[in-house]
Amino acid sequence: MQQVVPVALGARSYEVVIGPGLLAEAGARIAPLLARPRVTVLTDETVAALHLDALREGLATHGIQAEALALPPGEATKSWPQLIRATEWLLEQKVERRDIVIALGGGVIGDLAGFAASILRRGVRFVQIPTSLLAQVDSSVGGKTGINAPQGKNLVGAFHQPSLVLADTEVLGTLTARDFLAGYGEVVKYGLLGDADFFEWLERQGSALASGDMAARVEAVTRSVQMKADIVARDETEQGDRALLNLGHTFCHALESATGYSDRLLHGEGVAIGCALAFELSARLGLCAQEAPSRVRAHLKAMGMKCDLADIPGDLPGPDALLDLMAQDKKVVDGQLRFILARGIGEAFVTSDVPRDTVRAVLEDALAMC
Repeated sequence: MQQVVPVALGARSYEVVIGPGLLAEAGARIAPLLARPRVTVLTDETVAALHLDALREGLATHGIQAEALALPPGEATKSWPQLIRATEWLLEQKVERRDIVIALGGGVIGDLAGFAASILRRGVRFVQIPTSLLAQVDSSVGGKTGINAPQGKNLVGAFHQPSLVLADTEVLGTLTARDFLAGYGEVVKYGLLGDADFFEWLERQGSALASGDMAARVEAVTRSVQMKADIVARDETEQGDRALLNLGHTFCHALESATGYSDRLLHGEGVAIGCALAFELSARLGLCAQEAPSRVRAHLKAMGMKCDLADIPGDLPGPDALLDLMAQDKKVVDGQLRFILARGIGEAFVTSDVPRDTVRAVLEDALAMC
């Protein structure tokens, strides 16, 4: 049932291996990368309790010793203090340039560990072992690493490609329903941005995915990773096509900032709401039929997901404050905010030609429903 998706980046190429049982195979998969039988693992306390022993056992089958640091769980860990803590710990472990740092966890750990590896000794190799659906389909692939700043999300970081990604779909069974569905927000994004057939498949198979069908989970992760790998191979540093992967993210990052990067709104939930808003904005601008945003929201609702601002608990700032937060987005070019909009499901494109008043009206109407 295991699948392999290559990420073709010349000398920086690597494989994403997808399927059940990969923690047990970690030693066999990682051993060929090692100059000496020793790795360091960055993880979080929640993931460590669930999966660190299994990873240690998988590595030990090939005589690989692992030292681990477990950081606090949650988005707040993507910060300067925890980056300093992780980097200094890696130095204390005497990690050398030929060694491997393993990121065992969700997107937060993957981003932080990858960034730590990128700056340690001017660049140490690392392996992603993503344990959340969101990380398996998105953040573990493509080499984006970084931390958040008070001014916004992911504003400090580097492109640093992993040497290998092991996406063990078996570990998805330990996720809460909320965390799984948050990751599903990124899966849906791939269908919406460039593959209408995949979105139709998700409309048919979404419930099987959520209920634990392993074949469906492997298929969904593989198709998502394949689409991302193809885009990254064409545009590694986001000069063009790769910006399409940010469908829904301009709205999402503003909402995450507005909710303090807290459990009020998980990243994938913000992506789902952001995709719904992006399609609503596209329809307002006459780019796509009104049926498209209705279909997007209908599928998200059918999956039991957040799809409206009203689904976020607590108060939100007004439309102007949200627009100000959006202006901090990394996709701002010459002071103009770039949006990923759509001419239909599977037909996303990047544009800066979006009237602020129209964006404000979409936000105002969405907030009025709260």
